[in-house]
Amino acid sequence: MTTSNSISPDVPPSGTGCVECEATGAWWFHLRRCASCGHIGCCDDSPSKHATAHARTSGHPVIQSFEPGEEWFWDYDTSTLYETGPRLAPPHSHPADQPVPGPAGRVPADWADQLG
Repeated sequence: MTTSNSISPDVPPSGTGCVECEATGAWWFHLRRCASCGHIGCCDDSPSKHATAHARTSGHPVIQSFEPGEEWFWDYDTSTLYETGPRLAPPHSHPADQPVPGPAGRVPADWADQLG
């Protein structure tokens, strides 16, 4: 992975949903966690792609999936997928009862047509 200063294992996630989507009332498909600062953003299949935007603007290149049961990391600097990596501070995913896509009540009926 990118240099060790890109990962801060003791920093907790910023919440249980995409920070920017929560602020604007938008919705997401899957969630990603910044391994440096804990920012939760939506994935590149989501309409807003906030995780990638955060990586670009913050200079924090490493993310981890924030989906239940997934441990993989992605390094934007090298475009490399890592199946595992250092254990980050809990929680390690959004709540299992949080729907995907989410959040509940904001996902449009035609959500699958809007992805991509």
